[in-house]
Amino acid sequence: MNDSVQSSTVEKVTAITNARIFDGDKVIESRSVVIKGETIIAVGGEIPANATIIDAEGATLLPGLIDAHVHTSIGGLRDALLFGVTTELEMNGDFTERGRAIQLKNVDDVADVRSAGMAITAPGGHPDELLPDDGEIPDFILKELEKLSEEDREAMLAAYAHDHEEVPQVTTVEEAIKHVHTQVENGADYIKIMIEEGTVMGAPGLPVLSDEILKAAVEEAHKFDKLVIAHVLTAQSSQTAIDLGVDGLGHLFIDRPTYAPEVVQSIVDSGAFVTPCLVLNSSILGNPASELANDARVHSKLSPDWIDILNASFNTFPQGKLENSFNNVMDLHRAGVDILVGTDVAPVPVPNLGGLAHGASVHHELQLLVKAGFTPIEALQSATSKPARRFGLHDRGRIVEGARADLVLVDGDPTTHISDTLSIKAVWFEGAKKTIIKAEAAEQQPVE
Repeated sequence: MNDSVQSSTVEKVTAITNARIFDGDKVIESRSVVIKGETIIAVGGEIPANATIIDAEGATLLPGLIDAHVHTSIGGLRDALLFGVTTELEMNGDFTERGRAIQLKNVDDVADVRSAGMAITAPGGHPDELLPDDGEIPDFILKELEKLSEEDREAMLAAYAHDHEEVPQVTTVEEAIKHVHTQVENGADYIKIMIEEGTVMGAPGLPVLSDEILKAAVEEAHKFDKLVIAHVLTAQSSQTAIDLGVDGLGHLFIDRPTYAPEVVQSIVDSGAFVTPCLVLNSSILGNPASELANDARVHSKLSPDWIDILNASFNTFPQGKLENSFNNVMDLHRAGVDILVGTDVAPVPVPNLGGLAHGASVHHELQLLVKAGFTPIEALQSATSKPARRFGLHDRGRIVEGARADLVLVDGDPTTHISDTLSIKAVWFEGAKKTIIKAEAAEQQPVE
């Protein structure tokens, strides 16, 4: 069964009352939020006489969730919104400012998105080992294209063609600088570099650009005031990335060598953030996300193809231990490193990239962070205020006066029971309430 998102008419003024409110940092005393247009105009205080009242007794109001590591599509952005993920941060793909203008024109039922554009990697380097090598659009993408409207399909193909035709080959310092310029010209919001030798991905010996070339790319990006995020999956590559001066690590090292404490200290000293993507590490170790897939709050919203993906795994490094990732992320967290929620989900269902799905995996990541040792409130901070702050998205991630009205209302109390984040009653995106409609019966689920 598929669900779709339907946008209700935007009320001039809406008041959500009697809610437990997590404001992105903590649970606050106020119990009401007033929305006007796209903006939160009050937290607490008197309720305007002309407001439409939504009684949220027994529910918790959260800022819209942010996935700080995705690879996305129009369909992925739609699924994200179903799960209260109102912003996705793409780490290699087509949703630059130019790509958004092409693909998202007249589309209003999707999450917001920012993008690194095309990442800087060696010829034949990561992520080529995950994709067909014939230069054609992969079959799994063509399959997804068939499901789109003609307008959406043409927009996606146009963005794909534009970005992939203009990606320069990177083998020298000069080409790395040129690549950064191309991404900036396309409207990339930040820059991504790949440092992946391949062992963890089941493809040892992948080519990696030299430190000299990667450092030139980092320095050039910083000249444009762009953050640089590095793909790294080992302690050694994490140290390399920090030495190059990156602003964030897009993954958590999956190994735990004896020198791990020194790597942690290097990350602390650098001020970099880490997006651990524990859901990915778990999948790489061979663990499918079957419990998530079997949750009625998940499988009622996702297509059978995505459910199949959740029930699979990467399984490229089965000799590893998830306990190492838990210990690594807690070492970083206790040392004061900003930890951001991310998933590394693929744009479309890809058979060999199992265990991940748009929107749903954010909730799984929250659960894994708590399992590792985060409090539920700390995990929620990592999906709201922290990614907003680190990526300069100052209009979101918090419930405060003047903020963008991206909100999620859930039954229960996820500040004590993190799995309650999946019990979604309603989502507001730029002040417009989105309600979930059952595709077969076209009956609205209870919202108020």
